[in-house]
Amino acid sequence: MRRWIAVVALMASGGASAQTFYVATNGVDAPAGGTLVAPWATITYALDRVADGSTILVRPGTYTGRVRIRGSFANGVTVRSEVPYQARLRAAETVLTIYNDAADIQGISIEGFDIAHTGAGATALVVQIQDGFSTDTRRITLRDNILHDSFNNDILKINNGASEIRVIGNMFYNQQGSDEHIDINSVDDVIVDGNVFFNNFVASGRPVPTDTSSYVVVKDSNGNDDGVVGARNVILRRNVFLNWEGSIGSGFILFGEDGTANFEAFNCLVENNLLIGNSAVTMRSPLGVKGSRDITFRHNTVIGNLPANAYATRINREGSNPPIEAIRFVHNVFADTSGSMGDFSDTLPADLSTTRPSTLERNAYWNNGAALPNDPTDVLNIDNDKGRIEDNPEVVTIGTVATPHWVPANNNFNGGFTRINDAFVSLVSTYARIGATSSLIDAATPGSDVPATDILGTPRPIGADIGAFEFVLLPTIFANGFE
Repeated sequence: MRRWIAVVALMASGGASAQTFYVATNGVDAPAGGTLVAPWATITYALDRVADGSTILVRPGTYTGRVRIRGSFANGVTVRSEVPYQARLRAAETVLTIYNDAADIQGISIEGFDIAHTGAGATALVVQIQDGFSTDTRRITLRDNILHDSFNNDILKINNGASEIRVIGNMFYNQQGSDEHIDINSVDDVIVDGNVFFNNFVASGRPVPTDTSSYVVVKDSNGNDDGVVGARNVILRRNVFLNWEGSIGSGFILFGEDGTANFEAFNCLVENNLLIGNSAVTMRSPLGVKGSRDITFRHNTVIGNLPANAYATRINREGSNPPIEAIRFVHNVFADTSGSMGDFSDTLPADLSTTRPSTLERNAYWNNGAALPNDPTDVLNIDNDKGRIEDNPEVVTIGTVATPHWVPANNNFNGGFTRINDAFVSLVSTYARIGATSSLIDAATPGSDVPATDILGTPRPIGADIGAFEFVLLPTIFANGFE
């Protein structure tokens, strides 16, 4: 009898066994709830009550107001939209806050939601992940979410010492107000993998502001205030970037931004990304580095008519930044299929370290048969790449590229896709693919600068292809069903 009473007391105090619980718009936050027939009303209440290992399913509908994500789970708790993208989280302020000054937060995955500001007049940020004043936030995953239409500041801010953060397979679009789709600021161990980034304000019924900053920024504006000096161990892999509608001073990916005296980012990797130039809006450069060190860009594909002051990269110091050290571009493709490539890079000698130099190594360059730009005043110019390939990579000519934004009336993405990954695969298969006779095939220098897989997860052999895409010749199937 006493044992039975103890079990009841444990469940009432929030120690319910690991299982599936429910949240719904018609739910009630009461201890006896959380079932399919008696769901809870809020995600926060659910997280405060479920046991480690549980799954919280959020039923379709619109949930308005800030959602506080909290709790510490060794094995992990998953909060998932029951029907992908049909649980809509909306607020005129930060929609999700993932920090707690009173306790650590760890082991939580947020999956399958549609997350956005309610509209003009919203206060800053859509999703915020960071440590508390004396607490840790780590092992947080955002997976398969639509994060869009910020009206104030970043769509996602990962900040103030947060660690072990995973941003996997999401879609980001329409940030307004001189900020970023993702701002990664003063953190350790962040992976951004398999996401799609773009702007299409007209699709959301909004004017094009052309003030968006870089889609992804990795930096440190906090000094030692949070115990982390310089964002480090950040990996940006297998993402797609397109449809620039931002500031002429920004681009797709930027390391460093605030002109601090410390290295703003270090020990970071950018690999297997597809960067599509399909917009008439001019950017500064698709890739940028300020006041950082030990950043490797490998096996990325930059393609299309990219109106930019520099087609590949701008590497420079700002404010009190130290000289930049050891930035490497290895096995990348820079292909302007319109033949309009202007300046390749902006890199002045005073901005770069001479003891730990930055390099171009075995990249591929194509300007549709026109002469490649070569500015000898730039430290990093195409002539510095002694192993370069100058040849037609046999990639598709970029025309109009439809953005895969969510269409609520159809319950699918523009183009008819039902899942984010379907849109991702379609973009990659169309715009990253190289031809069967491309000079990029098997052209990478064997060694440590070859990822194990390509942008679609295809294994790379020892003789890997240059760029994000690994060409695989499918076997011929004869009429009898045998090869």
